[in-house]
Amino acid sequence: MASHRYDFSFSGLKTAVARWVEQHEAAGEPVPVADVAASFREAVVDVLVTKALDACERFGVPRLLLGGGVIANKRLRDVALERAAAAGVAVRIPPLRLCTDNGAMIAALAAELISSGRRPSTLAFGADSTLPVTEIQVAEDPDADAPAPLSGATA
Repeated sequence: MASHRYDFSFSGLKTAVARWVEQHEAAGEPVPVADVAASFREAVVDVLVTKALDACERFGVPRLLLGGGVIANKRLRDVALERAAAAGVAVRIPPLRLCTDNGAMIAALAAELISSGRRPSTLAFGADSTLPVTEIQVAEDPDADAPAPLSGATA
């Protein structure tokens, strides 16, 4: 899968932080945990807000909706609101009680699918993190080794 300019991955950042910490520990130097955590948070916030606002500008989107568990982070909310205001982009953030992990949303979708007559997948069902959110993947046969994607199926 090709990388897109609005994709983001923090695996390189996590590795860099881990190596930095390991080097300091190996040298017997104290690791300023609070400073490392704050720097990591700032780097992640910067990437998320920058890419979101770049996409708004490129596609002429006047409003940015933020959600999921990540937006429960106060620093991310504050920076997004500040930088979006400067860019002329309105920001919508659900109440904090609704900013939860996306796993709850996936479970709610599964409950809807099952209640509408779809058979639930077995516990042997594998996860595919590259599957687009517009596709639903289910194991039609509970004895099947691999789930069959539903072509063109949408959530």
